[in-house]
Amino acid sequence: AEYMGLFSQYLRNVKIPLPFYSKNRGCHAGYLKLFQLFPVILAVMIAWALCYILTVFDVIGLNGRTDQRSGVLEEAKWIRFPYPGQWGMPTVSMAGVFGMLSGVLASMIESIGDYYACARLAEAPPPPRHAVNRGIGIEGLMSVLAGAIGSGNGTTSYSENIGAIGITQVASRRCTQVGAVIMILLGLLGKFGALFVTIPDPIVGGVFCVMFGMIAAIGVSNLQFVDMNSTRNLVVYGFSVVMGLAIPYWFSLPQNAGIIATGVADIDQIITVLLKTGMFVGGTMAFILDNTIPGTKEERGLLRWNQQGDDETTHTVYDLPFGLSKRLNCLWCRFVPFCADAPQTQVSKKTQYKTTGDGPNNITQNDYV
Repeated sequence: AEYMGLFSQYLRNVKIPLPFYSKNRGCHAGYLKLFQLFPVILAVMIAWALCYILTVFDVIGLNGRTDQRSGVLEEAKWIRFPYPGQWGMPTVSMAGVFGMLSGVLASMIESIGDYYACARLAEAPPPPRHAVNRGIGIEGLMSVLAGAIGSGNGTTSYSENIGAIGITQVASRRCTQVGAVIMILLGLLGKFGALFVTIPDPIVGGVFCVMFGMIAAIGVSNLQFVDMNSTRNLVVYGFSVVMGLAIPYWFSLPQNAGIIATGVADIDQIITVLLKTGMFVGGTMAFILDNTIPGTKEERGLLRWNQQGDDETTHTVYDLPFGLSKRLNCLWCRFVPFCADAPQTQVSKKTQYKTTGDGPNNITQNDYV
């Protein structure tokens, strides 16, 4: 965490001379803000190397040793191709479906928050309804594929990746696509994936501290649209935050295990998982209080929030790729959840979004998700 803070904040404007090549100038020396672009990678590599040195000299505890899970690296195959049904035919049961339902609901709530946080960090308009529906639908399809392959986990948006955008200031869709291709190719190398298992837990915890801290700050920054001088809003915000922390903690205590007893084990599990999810509890409390306690739209921040999506660029930013939005821009498509609700206004592809302060640089409308 200290290295990430040092690189991304204190050394972010330091330019490192590096060799470059271009058709016009050939090989030449250039300058790159290396610490601003790669703070996470540099921090992990340095901390990982230090843990390895301390492990060699046997001067570090068990949790910080790099050889704690070395057996996984030795047993992993060099090349491995995943395919559907490799662990046998998938089975479906009502107990399994209801058991996963709570996790899916919690994941959907987190993903919607991630979409808005990503848009704010990229200085893009808030995602419209059809874009959110498209994101949730793709996560569901990829989770089905992950289950068929037997990866052991579903596909969803990760808050750590949103935090990485805020740390690195890189929000280009092209970078994400290239990174996805690299991950797919490296995923075929079993040794490479097993290598990351040897990263000590304290390093992962330090990265999470910075990433989740960034996500929390982005969430709080949305309150800039709200009148925080209003006692009403202070009550809604304060009570929701405290309940979002207190209720999940109370349900996580061993003496409170099994406190939910409706007589149906599957329903008990769903309710318990939801009440252990801080985002669900806090968001539900805020939703109920904000919609039941009297207050003006200006006081609640709805007027300023809705003004964000009134410009004509909102539609084109979240268009479907390969011109599909134009082909699906018909009357009956309004009933398809992932299609736009209204005809879209064409904007020149040369349109660029100007950034201020420390926002992402050189982000065009084609770079947004």
